[in-house]
Amino acid sequence: MTRKRRHWILIAGTAVAIGCITALAERSLTQALDSMLPDARRIANFNRPGTITLLSTDGQVIQKLGPVTREKIEQDKMPQLVEQAFVAAEDRRFYNHNGVDIWGISRALLTNLRQGAVREGASTITQQLARTVFLSQERTLPRKLKEAALAYKLERQLSKQQILEQYLNYVYLGSGAYGVADAAWVYYSKSPDQLTLPEAALIAGMPPAPSVYSPLVNPDLALERRSVVLERMNQAGFISAAEAKEALDSPLNLKPAIPKYFNSTAPFFTSWVAQQLPNLLTPEQLEVGGLKIHTSLNLAWQTDAQQVVRKYAPGNTEGSMVSIEPSTGLVRVMVGGKNFNTSQFNRATQALRSPGSTFKLFPYAAAINAGIKPEDKVVDAPRCWKSYCPKNFGNKYLGSVALADALRHSLNTVAVQLLDKVGFDAVIKMANNLGIGNTRPLGKFYPLAIGAYEQTVLDMTAAYAAVANRGIYIKPTPFEEIKGPNGEMIWNRRIEGDKGRRALDSDVADTMNWMLQRVVSGGTGVAASLKGRPVAGKTGTSEGARDLWFIGSIPQLTTAVWFGYDNNQKTHGGSGDAAWAWKQFMTKIEDNFEVQPFPPKPVLTRKFKPPGKTNSRAKNSNGDAENDQDPTQMPPSQYLDPPPGPPLNENFEPIPVR
Repeated sequence: MTRKRRHWILIAGTAVAIGCITALAERSLTQALDSMLPDARRIANFNRPGTITLLSTDGQVIQKLGPVTREKIEQDKMPQLVEQAFVAAEDRRFYNHNGVDIWGISRALLTNLRQGAVREGASTITQQLARTVFLSQERTLPRKLKEAALAYKLERQLSKQQILEQYLNYVYLGSGAYGVADAAWVYYSKSPDQLTLPEAALIAGMPPAPSVYSPLVNPDLALERRSVVLERMNQAGFISAAEAKEALDSPLNLKPAIPKYFNSTAPFFTSWVAQQLPNLLTPEQLEVGGLKIHTSLNLAWQTDAQQVVRKYAPGNTEGSMVSIEPSTGLVRVMVGGKNFNTSQFNRATQALRSPGSTFKLFPYAAAINAGIKPEDKVVDAPRCWKSYCPKNFGNKYLGSVALADALRHSLNTVAVQLLDKVGFDAVIKMANNLGIGNTRPLGKFYPLAIGAYEQTVLDMTAAYAAVANRGIYIKPTPFEEIKGPNGEMIWNRRIEGDKGRRALDSDVADTMNWMLQRVVSGGTGVAASLKGRPVAGKTGTSEGARDLWFIGSIPQLTTAVWFGYDNNQKTHGGSGDAAWAWKQFMTKIEDNFEVQPFPPKPVLTRKFKPPGKTNSRAKNSNGDAENDQDPTQMPPSQYLDPPPGPPLNENFEPIPVR
């Protein structure tokens, strides 16, 4: 081998070695930089801070909260016209650069220097996507450097089409619209594939200043910006001069609409969900967002319930309905009023209303628990407890009557008699076990037995659900599971939810269910009877028919209906109105449930033992002595629903069933 040939071989080898070393160094440097940057593939799961999606039991979206893209365009479904409009407006060399456009930066710099103002931006679509997903909007050099590095990484990990589609799904386009699909709906009530050339150009012109260029805010500026986009589309060869001219001459033709899923399809329920979320999640989790809340709501049943409340509320009364699954505590339906737009006051969770005779559940259950049997005879006759003299409707009394029949006919004197017989402590303890009187204590007053203390519809429904669940009380919940931004499980009811607790013995609950079935089959609740299906329930009417109730259960579902006026005026209706509305709702949904019987009436072996004589210094539900408390009087005003309505008298006369 000649000396000259060896020389060239050495040079070539050295060059190859240097090239390999350079390539390896570049690769190592790139890998090192990449390791410090987020994975671009996370874009598919991107959620802005504070975003929450609420889902029904069948996965339907009930509402989307926060700065969230409410509707995304699926992969490969983005209209070409929209893509062309945005590329022309924001990044004309999009298909030619690797994330950062050096020529574009130079051109923008010259243009801005020539005009003495910032007229043209230099950020590519890839950079804008990187900034939106991974970075803040601060204008600092470190942030710009990170943005450029991320843009290069995005270009290596994703295709141009993927980058463009993700950008068009996330870019903010003013007036609460995040992404092209949202903008097409907000401004034109259209889907993206229905947009015309001038409409697509107008939307594509908004990213530099969405709040300024929004046609709902500044229509003249929006038109000016649209003309710039149309000119650039023509220059890029996407449209002809004739098409640009025709689009320039077209009016705005706006048809604004509220963003999809902005309003809740079940607003009373979702407002309650929002109140309950801080009990399960930290402020940091709520702030990060990207949460998917799988709720307990059956959206179809909710719609049926809302229609029933509006249709069957007597007169101009307001109404509420709550349905709870006894075995889980899941709230399947929550209607808090006739119209959320008119009044956001949730009558299911916020209104304190007199439960009337539905409260009799507690003295009767306490009596059964104490050893009094359904067939035991009691005397229904006019009677006073000191100065308190409850009356039955129409001053009609049945004399000697079985306890079960006294409940079936909702006799007021017997309910007070049972309270006196088993003692205040036993009745209050029973109510407390069933979730009543724990946050607002129950006092020792004889009118307690027939509904003197106001309760919420939700709490009363939960108490009856526990009885239907054979004595196991489960706190009502709207949550099935909560997933985080990356689909990870944050909370699951089956693992972390309330497992329930024994509130009353199963034989007591079974006996009460048997007695409550007789209320519906041949008593005051007959308007709620369902053909071929057992129903256990109780009517309730407060003094002057200010509150009309029916709470009824089949073994798989407990539902409460309440009607009344917010100002506590008389309704001129009856509890039969509530029972009939309950039936109309259940008739709509009962095919979802197999016909199941309640457990049979048990044979009770308990023997009644009268409690010790009540000390004149009676104790309240917390065990504290109450000075100068007269049990014949109504509770003090602090226990009444604020603002207080007309005072309740001592009669609590029931209204006859229609």
